[in-house]
Amino acid sequence: MKSFVLLSALAAVASATPTLKDPPSKRASLPTVTVSGNAFWAGDERFYLRGIDYQPGGAAANEDPLADPKVCKRDIKYFKELGVNVIRVYAVDNKGDHDECMKELADAGIYLVLDVNNPKYSINRATPGPSYNAAYIQSVFATVEMFAQYDNTLAFFSGNEVMNDEKDTDKSAPYVKAITRDMRNYLKARKLRKIPVGYSAADVSSNRMQTAHYMNCGSEEVRSDFFAFNDYSWCNSDFETSGWDVKVKNFTDYGIPIFLSEYGCIKSRPRKFEELGALMSNEMTSVYSGGLMYEYSLEDNDYGIVTINSDGEVKTEKEFDLFKSALSKDASPTGSGGALKASHGVECPKSESVWQVDPSYLPEMPAQAEKYMKDGAGKGPGINGKGSHFATDSGTATASVAVGSSTSTGDSSASNDEKDDDSGAATLGFGALYVTAAATVFTLFGTLLL
Repeated sequence: MKSFVLLSALAAVASATPTLKDPPSKRASLPTVTVSGNAFWAGDERFYLRGIDYQPGGAAANEDPLADPKVCKRDIKYFKELGVNVIRVYAVDNKGDHDECMKELADAGIYLVLDVNNPKYSINRATPGPSYNAAYIQSVFATVEMFAQYDNTLAFFSGNEVMNDEKDTDKSAPYVKAITRDMRNYLKARKLRKIPVGYSAADVSSNRMQTAHYMNCGSEEVRSDFFAFNDYSWCNSDFETSGWDVKVKNFTDYGIPIFLSEYGCIKSRPRKFEELGALMSNEMTSVYSGGLMYEYSLEDNDYGIVTINSDGEVKTEKEFDLFKSALSKDASPTGSGGALKASHGVECPKSESVWQVDPSYLPEMPAQAEKYMKDGAGKGPGINGKGSHFATDSGTATASVAVGSSTSTGDSSASNDEKDDDSGAATLGFGALYVTAAATVFTLFGTLLL
């Protein structure tokens, strides 16, 4: 059972003095990617994600390809041949050494979008409250600090498909939003680079827009820097048949960057990847910032474009050449692509049958984790640690905080501007939240998985 009491303000953690670590040696330099308006920028140039999802061995393997230079160097050769500028990695070992692989990626002009969770350290959608604990947060913060040192770390995912089409998974939403807030606060408190933090949503039409609005509502301090979702609706079809025209309309004036964290329907083979042309067209660039094709290696789910045999040798498949051709044909647009100049929040989603989430409050970070803001998270538990799902003795949330109201800013918190507050920003007419000063107590019940 969890008891939540309304507090009047967020925990004051942003002023902590960090102990900075030395940067990795011989690091190649790429322009860091920031957020401004509803787009990503590399310096003064609009940045589009033209990438690929990378998890050799599949999700079940729970392996870190960036901690093994032999593996990453083998595959970077093929990334360069394809012409991708981003890879997504779903899990890393926060006890490992990633300097060599991150430098190799930077030398190839490739950025990293990184999931900070792994199967042992993540929000458990069945029992989200107990799994949002200090042991979990320490693992997340250790990963964030480890990868914040690399200029080619483009963004962090705070969660992947935690809310899906299963009953009651919306109950996880406050905890996903809380860890997103915590990660952004940690970067600020530790005076690390302001790397964008966001969420990767499932390809679920019933709650996609509710999830998107929830992650971008409330005060600037609790909103995401971007939103991404997995989409498999373009099956060698076209802009209208796939429904992408509707998704552009749905996200118009959303206020922060959007991209596809996975795409590449396999209902019709071979895939031609013509959706990349749509992503790079003026029909989409004012709203979307590209996407990541799923996926590099052929696993049990049959999505990959290369086969890696038991000896580690790579063989390219027909779809490798088709994706390479699409990347060559459909180049990144020039100019701003119609991007908005100001970031802003949106109205929180209303309660309905598929979305029973009170948008007014978020779990406060467990008190036992506050020390990490000042002292750093230290060394992580590693990808094969004992896990955090049931580590309630490490400290869990005992209170909630008000989320405030949506505002507009010229740059998001992930920009180069060191000013993070919303002073002077115009309040938009998005149905601002009004919270009372009275304390509110409610109880959550959950049964731990055996």
